Amino acid sequence: MLAAYVTVTVLGVLFNGAAAVTYLIGHDYPKTQADMKGIPRTYVPVLGSLLAAGTVGLAAGPAVPLLGTLAACGLVLYFVGAIIAHLRVGSRNIVGGLVFLATAAAVLVLGIAHHGAV
Repeated sequence: MLAAYVTVTVLGVLFNGAAAVTYLIGHDYPKTQADMKGIPRTYVPVLGSLLAAGTVGLAAGPAVPLLGTLAACGLVLYFVGAIIAHLRVGSRNIVGGLVFLATAAAVLVLGIAHHGAV
């Protein structure tokens, strides 16, 4: 169980960390996504900060299980919201969001299975 938890946590840190950097450096992709969904561009750095906070929480999860659990919960909610935002505007391009959601959910489930209910 430990190997699965650590593996999925590392994947979650890599995925969300890369996404957070993309949002925070001002890359065009998050801006075009915000435009497509009707979200003000001023929210892009906020969304990047949420991803960065989730990344740090996931990375700390093996040492501080409560923080890892809360970060995984937050990321699950974040990506559910992202998928809903896509569907709301008629976009069916949700595969990436589903992968991120599945990774966050796996970290949450495996973390609880490994550490127990915190």
